[in-house]
Amino acid sequence: MMTDRKLRCAVVGVGRMGRHHARLYAQEPGAEFVGVVDSNADNARKVLEEWGGRQFGSVDELLRSGVDAVTIATPTSHHRAAAEPLLAAKVACLIEKPLAPDADSARAIAQAAEKSGAVLQVGHVVRYDPVMRAIRAIEGLHPRFIEMIRISPMTFRSVDVGVVLDMMIHDLDLLMMLLNREPVEVHASAVSVLGEAEDVCNARLVFELDNNDETCVANVTASRLALKTERKIRIISESAYVSADFVARSGTVVRRSANDAQLADLRARLKAGEDLSSTNYLELVRVEALQVSPAEPLKLQMEDFLGAIRSGRRPTVDAQAGFAAVRTAERIVESAKRGGRTQLKS
Repeated sequence: MMTDRKLRCAVVGVGRMGRHHARLYAQEPGAEFVGVVDSNADNARKVLEEWGGRQFGSVDELLRSGVDAVTIATPTSHHRAAAEPLLAAKVACLIEKPLAPDADSARAIAQAAEKSGAVLQVGHVVRYDPVMRAIRAIEGLHPRFIEMIRISPMTFRSVDVGVVLDMMIHDLDLLMMLLNREPVEVHASAVSVLGEAEDVCNARLVFELDNNDETCVANVTASRLALKTERKIRIISESAYVSADFVARSGTVVRRSANDAQLADLRARLKAGEDLSSTNYLELVRVEALQVSPAEPLKLQMEDFLGAIRSGRRPTVDAQAGFAAVRTAERIVESAKRGGRTQLKS
């Protein structure tokens, strides 16, 4: 769709996340916010009073009014029902993460988009986080070990799915973006406290790199029963060490190239048998601050989505990426239930 006209945009589901999508569409010069679909009249009223538009009784009614782009921010279990008629009508869809509650539903949504040719973007918004953008800008970073922590107190949002699909899914998408592949092995343990779905999960994922003799191992922890909020990532590669805090929007980088002289000196002194127990290692290492630029991730995501619609290019987080994240999440849950590991099936 190569067009300079304003794109008619709407939101299906204006709960905690959906109302922010409505705000951004209403504030976007290249968009016309036409309204919302939400069975919760109070949620809909608050959004419409602030940002204009009208309430539609159903997705079909929204389609009859004429719409170009829609964000689907309903509970995950309702994504497919909302997406399929929109995609069949060639309406571009931005579907909040996760794409679907299971791999079969995710595949069905992806196939619906492929059949119609409509743009389908999955809302893995952490890709647009300034911290993640800064990490991706580091040249020559080839991860060999990654540690990711995503914990917070219970918000009672997205309780229709477990913590893997609710929270860990963000980090699974980031891992597969960084490594450009799905893990070949999954080992996981989980604990369910408030219901049948898991509330705390730890997963160890093994990725085969381009050189089949090398692997990258990722250790990922998610909890929605924590006493504090943490969003952290640590990446160890042969060329650099990166540590970042998404909440503080800060990080540090230790580059091997910048510390070659110090490392060579340390190796020589150790080989000579010198006692270095009184040496302050931190004084020997050159540490750089991660250069994080201020930006609103959700706004960057929306601009990317509308840009894909206007240009006809493939969206940054396409249906296949969304499907891969759901399939990996499903493997983690299965592994946790079995108390073992799962292999990637072709």
